[in-house]
Amino acid sequence: MNVSLSVEGGVACVTGASSGLGRTIAEALVAGGARVISVARRKADWCDGERAVAISADLSDLEGMASTAADVAEVFGPPDILVNAAGLNTRQPADEVTLDGWATTLDLNLSAPFFLAQALVPGMREKRWGRILNFASLQSQRAFPGGIAYGASKGGIVQLTRAMAEAWSRDGIMVNALAPGFFPTELTGPVFEDPQLAERHAAQTCVGRNGRLQDIVGPALFLCSGASDYVTGQTLYVDGGFTAK
Repeated sequence: MNVSLSVEGGVACVTGASSGLGRTIAEALVAGGARVISVARRKADWCDGERAVAISADLSDLEGMASTAADVAEVFGPPDILVNAAGLNTRQPADEVTLDGWATTLDLNLSAPFFLAQALVPGMREKRWGRILNFASLQSQRAFPGGIAYGASKGGIVQLTRAMAEAWSRDGIMVNALAPGFFPTELTGPVFEDPQLAERHAAQTCVGRNGRLQDIVGPALFLCSGASDYVTGQTLYVDGGFTAK
């Protein structure tokens, strides 16, 4: 019985790949033999232009999503792997949430993953194989200060992932989500700038530490490879057991 975590020969689109967890996953996919298109507001400076190509795009501009998807498909052909790692957290307290902050957060964190996937699904359907990996969060089920808009978007991602799986898995397209705990990224900068806060979060986990970037690689490769042929509609918490306590 052969079960493979290989992504050799695959074509992957990774949003938010200019830094943080998106970059870590994109680099792991390249190392595993896939060709990767990075899509982010900032062009990823690590892309070599051969096996990894960077495209600059504002994913919160939903009107431009079809154009972005077409640009992605032109690079290496239609992707069979989509990783929706781009995200935004305005950290506005509930009494200070603005219409603009709310709309931008929901557009980038919840709407963009769906509409980019919708645009790329026809290419996956034609191959009868695809992987879509969304990004949920601890705030998909836990409340944190200043997290009204972000938490709403990430709670929505869990249900969106189920609904996308119901819509497309019969076409061979598995749709799942990762929910990272506290990792040192630009998005969690305010947490790690406060050593006492970072330590409190580490103590909340079952393993006694916060995440390291390499901790996301194994789960991501599993959900992007043929090893997950019978896994769809699921959210995997990669949080050291934070949500188990």
